[in-house]
Amino acid sequence: MTITITAFERSPDRGQGLARDMAVRWALEEVGLAYEVRLVSFEAMKQLPHRAANPFGQIPSYEDGDLTLFESGAIVLHIARRHAGLLPDDADARARAVTWMFAALSTMEPPIVERSMAVIFESDKPWAAERLPGIDGRIRTRLRELADRLGDAEWLDGAFSAGDLLMVAVLRRLRSSRMLEEYPGLHAYVARGEARPAFQRAFADQLAIFNAAPPPG
Repeated sequence: MTITITAFERSPDRGQGLARDMAVRWALEEVGLAYEVRLVSFEAMKQLPHRAANPFGQIPSYEDGDLTLFESGAIVLHIARRHAGLLPDDADARARAVTWMFAALSTMEPPIVERSMAVIFESDKPWAAERLPGIDGRIRTRLRELADRLGDAEWLDGAFSAGDLLMVAVLRRLRSSRMLEEYPGLHAYVARGEARPAFQRAFADQLAIFNAAPPPG
């Protein structure tokens, strides 16, 4: 059976590949798996049929025969474990790659997402101007630590892995802030990820959905 994932019918990121289905698309492209996409409206996401696949009413979900998964990190890990190309064969290197997957989602992403929410939904609040510098400070601390660890290496731990895939996906969320440009090594690291043919295919497919969607209203 063909793998099916869910994605926004009309992505709020305007086709920039920041929605979490992008990481799953990219992983599937890296390992050469065919998949279909079921587009879901914001209204349908909160209804029972979709919640059967994702109890939190979010995207993406992943369906492969009798198996249904949610949470992009868990889906990418499943793909990487089942198919060659995203995790090393060596057991220790494999464990380190999984560690970087967790680091991307548990250490790097929270303050970055917090910043996005503050800018999008809280910029008109009287305390917004005082809050944002604190968030930015936490992000810069993590970026500096990550940049120090990456150094001049091409990828985080040897060959490209699912850890790099998720880390690049997370760091791309900083594009509009231009904060990443303060760390040339990380900026180049993200550019290398975006240059991968699998990323380019996934991005083109995601952008095509946005371009084909009718305007809201």
